[in-house]
Amino acid sequence: MVELRKRKAPATAAPPVEKKPKAAKPRAELDEKEEVKSSKVPEVGDVIDIEVFGGEVQTNEGETTSLKKLLEESKTGVVFFTYPKASTPGCTKQACLFRDHHTHLTSSGLAIYGLSGDSPKANTTFKTRQNLPYPLLCDPQANLIAAIGLKKSPKGTVRGVFAVDKKGKVLLRESGGPDATVDAVQKIVANAPKVDQEQEAEPDTKQGDKPDDKQDDLQADESK
Repeated sequence: MVELRKRKAPATAAPPVEKKPKAAKPRAELDEKEEVKSSKVPEVGDVIDIEVFGGEVQTNEGETTSLKKLLEESKTGVVFFTYPKASTPGCTKQACLFRDHHTHLTSSGLAIYGLSGDSPKANTTFKTRQNLPYPLLCDPQANLIAAIGLKKSPKGTVRGVFAVDKKGKVLLRESGGPDATVDAVQKIVANAPKVDQEQEAEPDTKQGDKPDDKQDDLQADESK
């Protein structure tokens, strides 16, 4: 009797291993990297996007404003000098130096502003006591202060100065003591053309005909 042997079934091949696609980076991570890139502190010569730069701040009178609005209101640009805390000795010296040199510092059309993390109430008291001729800006969240690279870590404000022209070109950005911040602005003012007050005063040009009118009236009276 012949014994039949069962043939072994052929081994089944293992299914091919599917390669998993690389996981896409979370959108939050991408947004964070983009934010870091866009929040790069500008250097002298850089042109910033004034539409969104620094967000909104308040004046010492409680009015909301922004860099864009301040530039639109200025003649040639703005200067922010930053100070850690209103009514403290170093900050008082700095604010008073900008007060005493205000006429010269604004001779090229730059508008001067103090900038700190103080409240409108604290800055109003500071401005009134020291008779400051310029507004003080309040940035308790330090959005603008951080944007110009003068935020102290983890919190606080570095004493310094930042200047930008109406087109968004950074003219000055540096930290320093009370005297150094004023000197830095004086240097850029010295190299800038002075604003001609007479040319800007339109009423003066329009009034140029009035003396001739009066002279004609006098001549008419003499001929009578």
